[in-house]
Amino acid sequence: MTETSEAAKPQVAADAPRVLKVALLGGGTVGSQVARILVDHAEALAARAGARLALEGIAVRNIGAPRDVELPRELYTTDAEGLVASADLVIELMGGIEPARTHILAALRHGASVVTGNKALLAQDGATLFDEADANDAELNFEAAVAGAIPIIRPIRESLSGDRITRVLGIVNGTTNFILDAMDTTGAQFADVLAEAQRLGYAEADPTADVEGLDAAAKAAILASLAFHTRVSLDDVRCEGITKVSAADIAAAQDAGLTIKLLAIAELVRGESGSEGVSVRVHPTLLPRTHPLAAVRGAYNAVFIEAENAGSLMFYGAGAGGAPTASAIMGDVVTTARRIVAGSPGRTGTATRFLPMVGPEGITTSYSIGLEVSDQPGVLSRVASVFAEHGVSIETMRQEIDGAGAEAGVAPLADGARASTSTASRAQLRFVTHRASEAALAATVADIKNLDVVESVTSVLRVEGV
Repeated sequence: MTETSEAAKPQVAADAPRVLKVALLGGGTVGSQVARILVDHAEALAARAGARLALEGIAVRNIGAPRDVELPRELYTTDAEGLVASADLVIELMGGIEPARTHILAALRHGASVVTGNKALLAQDGATLFDEADANDAELNFEAAVAGAIPIIRPIRESLSGDRITRVLGIVNGTTNFILDAMDTTGAQFADVLAEAQRLGYAEADPTADVEGLDAAAKAAILASLAFHTRVSLDDVRCEGITKVSAADIAAAQDAGLTIKLLAIAELVRGESGSEGVSVRVHPTLLPRTHPLAAVRGAYNAVFIEAENAGSLMFYGAGAGGAPTASAIMGDVVTTARRIVAGSPGRTGTATRFLPMVGPEGITTSYSIGLEVSDQPGVLSRVASVFAEHGVSIETMRQEIDGAGAEAGVAPLADGARASTSTASRAQLRFVTHRASEAALAATVADIKNLDVVESVTSVLRVEGV
């Protein structure tokens, strides 16, 4: 009788999956999609993670606000602090610096792991968050902080951790790529394409963070920190946006077999002393149309990596949007849950050295310089002499005539010659230099501006990949 009673007893908790309490901070476009996935795919996620991911609540400012996804009302709360305090895993999608920073630190300090897409916070104060995570044996993952759905953070942190990355080039802002691509396709001016991008929802009502390069700069700081195992903050990134790129610049690029992209560039640079440093910058860049990044169209993103052993790699995909970004978030959530279950959190902060940031004097690049000059004898030789004074070699010179270009050799025309022009008194010239130091090129442009025969410097664009 006793044996029968024992056999009849149900199997208890030993075989039941572990339950991890999940707190979601933020119920906006991405947050709503993350919540939907957690609720609708709970069983599949449990099988992949090795634990049931129980969504305990969604912290929002206004419980009654309209949402993109319908979820049980009881999930919503305004008590973010209380939600974080009881969580095993916190997903932060509030954005901004505060109160996101406070909530993330609180979670890490009581041993909860964190998944975030907050590029601004990571770029500004990532070192503090990484140190706190490591001190408390907690995870801090952030795949969605750079390039939306594209898996780029994990490959750099894990797949390429045994290699030596030397350079990262990225189109990491979909809004600016949409604008530049549309300008290239239609020939329209920047302001007109920006207005269309706003109408279509690709650009915010206030597009400053995108068009001035600030969004890309934050992502560049994160990529550089991971790629080179050092600490890079937003303040270390030199940044220039796309607002000065004109239809004439686009047309000149096309005529030369080039295209213009806003690139985030991070690279290892070796100085004259032989010591290594890091350069991180964001600016409009001329690329050959044969370069893989030149083919990235619309609002898509791509990151091009150069490593000593792996060679050249490119990661391409949707850089924004609720569902694509939620995909990146959920990849981190499952990975983090697996490590919590295994009791072996990964190494969050990868800074193993502290490399100096390198200024313009340590960077070599090429410039494309557009000039409007007086149409008079000797102009070309005077301009060319300024290049020579700074040790900058001219690769090509083009005279723009009625929107077309006529290419000349590197030698300037004779002093008595006149530049061809589309007006009676001015000529449009465009020079492309050989590679030189950024400092020498900047000094060259400054001195050219002071020539009395130069009406204006119409554009200065860096050239890569040639």
